[in-house]
Amino acid sequence: MLFDTHAHYDDEAFDGDRDGLLGHLQEAGVGAVVNVGASLLSTRRTLELTERYHFIYGAVGVHPSECRDLKEEDIRWLQSLASKDKVVAIGEIGLDYHWEEPGAPLQKKWFAHQLELAEQVRLPVIVHSRDGAKDTLDILKAWKGREIGGVIHCFSYSREIARECLDMGFYLGIGGVATFKNARRLKEVVEYAPLDRIVLETDCPYLAPEPYRGKRNSSLYLSYVAEAVAALKGVDRELVEDVTWNNGRALYGLS
Repeated sequence: MLFDTHAHYDDEAFDGDRDGLLGHLQEAGVGAVVNVGASLLSTRRTLELTERYHFIYGAVGVHPSECRDLKEEDIRWLQSLASKDKVVAIGEIGLDYHWEEPGAPLQKKWFAHQLELAEQVRLPVIVHSRDGAKDTLDILKAWKGREIGGVIHCFSYSREIARECLDMGFYLGIGGVATFKNARRLKEVVEYAPLDRIVLETDCPYLAPEPYRGKRNSSLYLSYVAEAVAALKGVDRELVEDVTWNNGRALYGLS
């Protein structure tokens, strides 16, 4: 079975066929999905999905690009959600310096606040980091709750940065980019990282793998990521599916 450890089925891209698609996932070999909050609204919609589908779990949090209007009361609201049975992580949180706004100081403030929240509620974190490797590492190294761990979602940095993340106990989230012909750096990371520290993800509706690159992504395409990882590691796809299934369950504390 496949475990999609990072999806956004609350996204409007699925408004036309969400129920039909999700109803087909398990028979297609996808046994579990974590839907990840990226804003206050998407966090609320994520919880609705966890209530409707027994195989969907949720993460609550606010993406760095959505943190401009965050308030302390919003963090308290997220904290109130963390005790719900199917909430398994705080995320996605982190830094995204690809865009100028919101600025780095504000992003770092709310990243640190949400890390503190994860420490308080004892849930792993889902870290989004784009064009901000040094600041991300510095903040994670200073985080007092680091033993809780988590995943560096959609990992996009070098092998050296991967080593530092692995040394801190984080999993690496590998998705459709690993199938791209021009993804040499990520392929080097997949070859380097121990299989028991890799989890599979789609980030759907984004980042569809080859041969669907540029189209809407879904968990139905996760098998292409498993095949790419298997080829890079020189192992059978079935082994990749088994190990990453167990990794996902360990990451999110599922029995």
